[in-house]
Amino acid sequence: MNRNLKNKKIAGVALDVYDTEPLPADYPLRKLDTILATPHVGYVTEDIYRVFYGDTVKVIEELLRERLTLIYGNDFI
Repeated sequence: MNRNLKNKKIAGVALDVYDTEPLPADYPLRKLDTILATPHVGYVTEDIYRVFYGDTVKVIEELLRERLTLIYGNDFI
């Protein structure tokens, strides 16, 4: 990929995940103007956080409900 970017066989590339993170400051790809490199945050959007944390809360609520049902029986629900 390095060679193809340098030779302009690839117009450009956007990267978010690397073999080594954080990407070292002297990494060869950092010197190319045909690369957009983000620090492994390409997935971060408000919608993704809303889904992730919403699902997390649902799982915690379900686990608590199951735990309390085991302790107090079906009268808890």
